[in-house]
Order: sequence, then structure tokens, then C-alpha cells
Amino acid sequence: VSWLPGPWAPIPISGVWPLLGGQSRRPGHLSTAGWSLDTRGCLGFEALAQTPFLSCLSVCSVTSGVKILPIPVLSNNYSYLVIDTHSSTAAAIDPSDPLAVQVRTPPLPRRGPGWICAHKWDHSGGNMALRRRYGSCRVYGSACDAIPELTNPLSDKETVTVGQLCFKALFTPGHTVGHMVYLLDGKPFEGPACLFSGDLLFLSGCGRIFEGTPETMLASLDTAADLAEDTLLWPGHEYALDCLTFASLLELENPVLEQKLQWANQQRLEKRSTCPSTIGEEKEYNPFLRTHCWELHRALGLQRLRGEDWDSFRARVLKEVRHRKDLYKAN
Repeated sequence: VSWLPGPWAPIPISGVWPLLGGQSRRPGHLSTAGWSLDTRGCLGFEALAQTPFLSCLSVCSVTSGVKILPIPVLSNNYSYLVIDTHSSTAAAIDPSDPLAVQVRTPPLPRRGPGWICAHKWDHSGGNMALRRRYGSCRVYGSACDAIPELTNPLSDKETVTVGQLCFKALFTPGHTVGHMVYLLDGKPFEGPACLFSGDLLFLSGCGRIFEGTPETMLASLDTAADLAEDTLLWPGHEYALDCLTFASLLELENPVLEQKLQWANQQRLEKRSTCPSTIGEEKEYNPFLRTHCWELHRALGLQRLRGEDWDSFRARVLKEVRHRKDLYKAN
């Protein structure tokens, strides 16, 4: 974990208070922002200038001791600022655009953020600039990926602690060979766990299989699906409307999916975030977590072959869903 010097400092997000994850090298969007108290009585962060794909931001109070700020960067990415309000410390996850993250960070007493990062440029691109400015900060991420400025490589199930924030790194290859997600323990705050899923899992979607096989991606998705159903899902991209629309073409008679699609459509019309969902919700409508469901098998026209291993069949289902999603996006 690396702390920034000075009476306060902005917090970049990439895993835990130190830098976790991290992927982007592209110049990002910068807007001026100020603090405001929203009508629901929670502390919100309202942009004074247009953000790339959201019109306003608000801090989500997961429990009385944790606040999570989704920060829109690039065209559809999220960085996250996770704040331990008891100790006034914070972690930044995937700080792809350092300026966008810094301008949205509240004053924190005495210590600055750390970064938890992913591997690809659109998640870790801010690492170099942040390290130049805050030389003492540490960057956490997968030992299997070439993360810029990585100082603390992580292995599967290794933990990082910042204040009372405790993150567990989970190895989830498939999108890339070293992809990791980060699970924030909610027990110290008597609240749900939070999964920062990067490019593994989106609301009703999953990442493309760039450096893996359907079998490895299936195992990684099962890692997420096996978490507690009230685990909050904070994905690395705002893909909800696109993914839900695609899912609705596969399952025409899924009332939960239909209701979620209507909700997401309204959120996006107002340029509001669709984060978070929960693992339990995702199992109801995310086709990439429903490879065991006969409704999906029927929609795809797939049947388990005689003697075919169950997980091999599910991997074949996943491959077909991913193929159809790729074609849908291309068209």
C-alpha cells in the first residue's frame, strides 16, 4: 500500500487504497467537480462539467463505514474510489485517467491513496503519471500481467489492507492470462462484500475471451458466481444497456430481465450509472452466468451430447453465447 504525502491527497482507484489493477495510457477526460448533498441525504459528487457518459455522480454508501465513488473515464470505463470513512483512508481501483480520478477525490487527512490495477491500457494507463507525482505510492496487480509501474505483484487469494478496507485478489484468467478481480470484505463494516470485476463480469455481460479458452473463462465466471448472492458487483465498464438488450434476444420470456432492461434504459436516458448490481441479480438474467439453464440451452439450440462432461457442455454454451454477443456488437 502506498500513501501519498501531505495533509491530504486525491485517491486513484485500482484495487485497494494502494493502486490496484491499472490499465490506461490514453489521455482522459477532465472535468471540474464539487461536493454536494443530494436530495436523498447522502454525500454526492456532482460534476460541474459533463463527464464522458454520465451526467452526474453520487457516492454510494455501502455501509456506514464505506463509501464507493464510481468515476467515469474514457468512453465507458469506470475507475472506483473506495473510502474508509472511519480512518479517512481510501483505495483507487483501475485509475486509467489520473486527472479524472484526482479531480473527483475529496480531501483526506494526512494520507493519500493506493492503486489496485488491472492489466490492459484502459485500466492501468494512469499508473505512470501517478507514480511520477506520488513516488511513495505502491501499485498492486496481477503478477502474470505487464502492469505499468507495478510495485506489489499479487497471487491468487492474496490480500491487501488499507485502513479497515481488506481486498482479496482472485485470479480469473480468460479475458487475459493474468486477469484478477478484487473482493472487498464487508464484514468489518457489517455490510455486503463488493466485487470489483474489471473485464471479467459486467451487468448482464462478460469480457471477451482474448487470451484464454471458454473453459478457463467458465471457471473464472464460476468464481464470481460462487460468491454470496448479496455481493455488490462494480464492473469495469458501463455496458449494461447493450448487454441487457442482447440478453433479451436470447430469453424472450424472462420477467426479471425485462424489468432490469426497462430500468437500465431509464438510467441511461438520464445518463446515470447502472452500478452496482448483485451476484444474485446477475444469476437471474446474465446469460454468461446461466450456462446451466435449460432455457438458455433451448434458445441456443444446444443439447448435451451423450457422454459429454457437464462442464464441457457449459463451456460450449458459453462459447456460443460469447460468439453471438461478438456478432451482435459487430452489427
